[in-house]
Amino acid sequence: MELSTEDVRRIAHLARIELGDAETDALHETLMSIFGLIDDLSRVDTARIVPMAHTQPITLPLREDVVTEPDDTEHRDYYQSAAPAVENGLFLVPKVIE
Repeated sequence: MELSTEDVRRIAHLARIELGDAETDALHETLMSIFGLIDDLSRVDTARIVPMAHTQPITLPLREDVVTEPDDTEHRDYYQSAAPAVENGLFLVPKVIE
């Protein structure tokens, strides 16, 4: 991708960044080197590479989906005493989406 110094000035203006001529030239060189690296990466043949989520073959341990806290109705009733609406130990909230 080719980027001119005018493009850099325009981007800086849109980003509300004030740049001098020396800063514009330095930023232009930096951006061009980044675009060069991107071009190098885009030329790498990845057709036979299997996509992966992690570089190491790891799996996370799973556990049973069970309640780990005791049924503490005394505390639950205390916390729900200030709620405007409760039913069967659950907080009732108004419908937000129709």
